[in-house]
Amino acid sequence: MAIVRWEPSGLTRRILDWPFLFSDEEMPMAIRQGLDIYETENEVVVKAPVPGVLEDEVDVTFENGVLRIQARHEETDKEKEEKRTVYQQQRIVSFDYTTTLPRSVDPDKISAEVENGVVVVKAPIAEEAKPRKIAIKGRR
Repeated sequence: MAIVRWEPSGLTRRILDWPFLFSDEEMPMAIRQGLDIYETENEVVVKAPVPGVLEDEVDVTFENGVLRIQARHEETDKEKEEKRTVYQQQRIVSFDYTTTLPRSVDPDKISAEVENGVVVVKAPIAEEAKPRKIAIKGRR
Protein backbone atom coordinates (compact mmCIF):
# COMPACT_ATOMS: atom_id res chain seq x y z
CA MET A 1 0.00 0.00 0.00
CA ALA A 2 1.42 3.34 -1.06
CA ILE A 3 1.26 6.35 1.18
CA VAL A 4 0.07 9.49 -0.57
CA ARG A 5 0.61 12.91 0.90
CA TRP A 6 -2.67 14.76 1.47
CA GLU A 7 -2.76 18.34 0.17
CA PRO A 8 -5.87 20.25 1.26
CA SER A 9 -4.89 23.17 -0.99
CA GLY A 10 -5.07 20.82 -3.98
CA LEU A 11 -8.75 20.16 -3.28
CA THR A 12 -9.45 23.89 -3.01
CA ARG A 13 -7.64 24.51 -6.28
CA ARG A 14 -9.73 21.83 -8.04
CA ILE A 15 -12.97 23.33 -6.68
CA LEU A 16 -11.99 26.84 -7.79
CA ASP A 17 -10.98 25.56 -11.25
CA TRP A 18 -14.28 23.70 -11.72
CA PRO A 19 -16.18 26.48 -13.58
CA PHE A 20 -13.31 26.80 -16.05
CA LEU A 21 -13.43 23.13 -17.07
CA PHE A 22 -16.41 23.78 -19.36
CA SER A 23 -16.61 25.50 -22.72
CA ASP A 24 -19.27 28.22 -23.01
CA GLU A 25 -21.74 25.78 -24.60
CA GLU A 26 -21.24 23.12 -21.92
CA MET A 27 -21.30 25.44 -18.90
CA PRO A 28 -24.45 24.98 -16.82
CA MET A 29 -26.75 28.03 -17.03
CA ALA A 30 -26.81 28.37 -13.25
CA ILE A 31 -23.09 29.13 -13.28
CA ARG A 32 -22.82 31.59 -16.12
CA GLN A 33 -26.07 33.54 -15.84
CA GLY A 34 -27.51 35.70 -13.10
CA LEU A 35 -29.97 38.46 -12.40
CA ASP A 36 -29.00 42.03 -11.60
CA ILE A 37 -31.66 43.70 -9.42
CA TYR A 38 -31.37 47.25 -8.15
CA GLU A 39 -33.52 50.21 -7.12
CA THR A 40 -33.47 53.78 -8.29
CA GLU A 41 -35.46 56.52 -6.58
CA ASN A 42 -38.68 55.62 -8.43
CA GLU A 43 -38.35 52.09 -9.78
CA VAL A 44 -37.00 48.59 -9.35
CA VAL A 45 -34.85 47.48 -12.29
CA VAL A 46 -34.18 43.83 -13.15
CA LYS A 47 -31.61 42.85 -15.77
CA ALA A 48 -31.47 39.27 -17.03
CA PRO A 49 -28.94 38.09 -19.63
CA VAL A 50 -30.51 36.21 -22.56
CA PRO A 51 -27.75 36.08 -25.21
CA GLY A 52 -28.84 34.77 -28.59
CA VAL A 53 -32.56 35.31 -27.93
CA LEU A 54 -34.73 37.73 -29.91
CA GLU A 55 -37.29 40.03 -28.27
CA ASP A 56 -40.26 38.06 -29.62
CA GLU A 57 -38.86 34.92 -27.94
CA VAL A 58 -38.99 36.48 -24.46
CA ASP A 59 -41.97 36.23 -22.10
CA VAL A 60 -42.16 38.39 -18.96
CA THR A 61 -44.93 37.88 -16.39
CA PHE A 62 -45.65 39.40 -12.98
CA GLU A 63 -48.08 37.65 -10.65
CA ASN A 64 -48.55 37.82 -6.87
CA GLY A 65 -45.32 39.78 -6.43
CA VAL A 66 -43.24 37.31 -8.46
CA LEU A 67 -41.46 38.35 -11.66
CA ARG A 68 -40.73 35.61 -14.19
CA ILE A 69 -38.60 36.00 -17.31
CA GLN A 70 -38.59 33.14 -19.79
CA ALA A 71 -36.71 33.05 -23.09
CA ARG A 72 -36.12 30.31 -25.64
CA HIS A 73 -34.45 30.28 -29.05
CA GLU A 74 -34.17 27.36 -31.46
CA GLU A 75 -32.47 27.54 -34.81
CA THR A 76 -35.16 27.98 -37.48
CA ASP A 77 -35.49 25.93 -40.66
CA LYS A 78 -34.56 29.06 -42.64
CA GLU A 79 -31.31 29.41 -40.70
CA LYS A 80 -30.56 25.73 -41.34
CA GLU A 81 -31.24 26.05 -45.09
CA GLU A 82 -28.91 29.05 -45.51
CA LYS A 83 -25.80 27.00 -44.83
CA ARG A 84 -24.19 23.69 -45.65
CA THR A 85 -23.81 21.86 -42.36
CA VAL A 86 -20.49 20.16 -41.68
CA TYR A 87 -21.03 19.55 -37.97
CA GLN A 88 -24.04 20.47 -35.90
CA GLN A 89 -25.12 20.39 -32.31
CA GLN A 90 -28.74 21.07 -31.48
CA ARG A 91 -28.81 24.85 -30.97
CA ILE A 92 -31.36 25.61 -28.29
CA VAL A 93 -30.93 28.51 -25.91
CA SER A 94 -33.27 28.62 -22.93
CA PHE A 95 -33.45 30.85 -19.85
CA ASP A 96 -35.91 30.88 -16.97
CA TYR A 97 -35.54 33.45 -14.18
CA THR A 98 -37.93 33.84 -11.25
CA THR A 99 -37.60 36.39 -8.47
CA THR A 100 -39.61 38.39 -5.98
CA LEU A 101 -39.12 42.13 -6.11
CA PRO A 102 -37.75 43.92 -3.04
CA ARG A 103 -40.54 46.55 -2.98
CA SER A 104 -44.23 46.79 -3.88
CA VAL A 105 -44.56 47.94 -7.48
CA ASP A 106 -47.34 49.17 -9.76
CA PRO A 107 -48.01 46.09 -11.93
CA ASP A 108 -49.86 48.10 -14.60
CA LYS A 109 -46.79 50.23 -15.33
CA ILE A 110 -44.12 47.50 -15.58
CA SER A 111 -42.16 47.68 -18.86
CA ALA A 112 -39.64 45.32 -20.44
CA GLU A 113 -37.28 45.47 -23.38
CA VAL A 114 -34.32 43.55 -24.77
CA GLU A 115 -31.07 45.53 -25.11
CA ASN A 116 -27.94 43.80 -26.47
CA GLY A 117 -28.94 40.34 -25.22
CA VAL A 118 -30.20 41.56 -21.84
CA VAL A 119 -33.85 41.78 -20.78
CA VAL A 120 -34.36 45.01 -18.83
CA VAL A 121 -37.53 45.15 -16.73
CA LYS A 122 -38.48 48.45 -15.09
CA ALA A 123 -41.14 48.35 -12.38
CA PRO A 124 -42.25 51.68 -10.87
CA ILE A 125 -42.37 51.59 -7.08
CA ALA A 126 -45.94 51.84 -5.80
CA GLU A 127 -46.79 55.13 -4.07
CA GLU A 128 -47.69 53.34 -0.83
CA ALA A 129 -44.24 51.69 -0.78
CA LYS A 130 -42.28 54.94 -1.11
CA PRO A 131 -40.83 56.39 2.09
CA ARG A 132 -42.71 59.29 3.66
CA LYS A 133 -41.53 61.92 6.07
CA ILE A 134 -43.54 61.84 9.27
CA ALA A 135 -44.06 65.04 11.23
CA ILE A 136 -43.06 64.84 14.86
CA LYS A 137 -45.18 66.56 17.49
CA GLY A 138 -43.71 67.29 20.85
CA ARG A 139 -45.12 68.13 24.28
CA ARG A 140 -43.45 70.46 26.73
